Amino acid sequence: MKLSTGLRGRLMVGQSGGCTAVINSSLVGVIQEAGLHEEITGVLGALHGAEGLLRGELVDLGQESERTLELLRYTPSAALGSCRYKLQEGDLERIVEQFRRLNVRYFLYIGGNDSADTSHRIAGAAAAMGHEIQVMGIPKTIDNDLPITDHCPGYGSIARFVAQSTIDAGLDTEAMKRYDPVKIIETMGRNAGWVAAASALGKRSELDAPHLVYLPEVPFNVARFLEDVKTVHTEIGYVVVVMTETVRDETGKVVGNERPYFIDPFGHGYYDSPAAYLCRVVTRELGLRARFDKPGTIQRMSMELASSTDLREAYMAGQMAVRYAVDGRTDQMVVLVRETGTEYRCTTDSAPLTAIANAEKRFPAEFLTAERNFVTPAFVEYATPLIGGPLRDYARLAKSPLVS
Repeated sequence: MKLSTGLRGRLMVGQSGGCTAVINSSLVGVIQEAGLHEEITGVLGALHGAEGLLRGELVDLGQESERTLELLRYTPSAALGSCRYKLQEGDLERIVEQFRRLNVRYFLYIGGNDSADTSHRIAGAAAAMGHEIQVMGIPKTIDNDLPITDHCPGYGSIARFVAQSTIDAGLDTEAMKRYDPVKIIETMGRNAGWVAAASALGKRSELDAPHLVYLPEVPFNVARFLEDVKTVHTEIGYVVVVMTETVRDETGKVVGNERPYFIDPFGHGYYDSPAAYLCRVVTRELGLRARFDKPGTIQRMSMELASSTDLREAYMAGQMAVRYAVDGRTDQMVVLVRETGTEYRCTTDSAPLTAIANAEKRFPAEFLTAERNFVTPAFVEYATPLIGGPLRDYARLAKSPLVS
């Protein structure tokens, strides 16, 4: 059924920031929903986000087949190409003129904190230049750090990957405990610990990994860390630690780093691995051989471990962005709303981009134990519905002693 409200013109969509397993599901939600609205006369894609928009690198998404779109819903990475571009002087005017020339009346940008800022600035420039356009942000970040929204598309899938991988790595460490008794797993997460915390979602007993979890919200003390590792090793004979890539000491420095080796256009620093550094400290101070795993971008991209809940909600976020735009909302971002009740249900609303742009939702203190080195059952209750069903169930041998 065709719906009919709002401005008449083309819709343009772009993707920005770090790719995820489900960002293309949002893109397909946009394309398929746009076809239901007679106000939308065509759907354009900006290749590599704002950069492609400025360069005129545009494609006609209306020419894509339904078969391609159905496959794209379950294709990881960003099909249009992504970017980390910070708008420069004169860019806004060029973008608005591009919109005017192409009769673009709807602009949807799939991204996180920085993309929300870009979208907000574009909305303001269009208003100042007298070009009527509806601008909507579609949330995307594995960091799960956008304000207002209950959670972010992309998070459920990386959470599933990290939870399952931690259990698997834990079994390896348990088997090799006489030789490699300590393993440190370093996850993504930038300034928020949501990803590392998800490692605990597969833990069923004290033997299961992880045994210790460290987040950037808690100042990291090396001496206390060594005591924690020693205690767990004494109790069960091996230790699996999970930490975010930006755990910081009491002075605010990323552990093992004096300064970042790279800073992106938005001011985000990139650092050498704190896990690698801490492995050397554990071996030197405790005499225990330690290894580290750092999955890198594979953790945010694995379609094999993508969450069915995440895929469904990412698509819904794309759909609803179109509906909200056609209904007249602008300078807003779609947010996910968890309904109350015993069964998990999620709906959507929208919030001003100004409330989301350049802001971060940190991991709350009430989701950490008193020792601040592990998560609480409240976090497990919050995050479990997001990973889209049970993780694999493994067995341990009883190892009954031989009686001759």
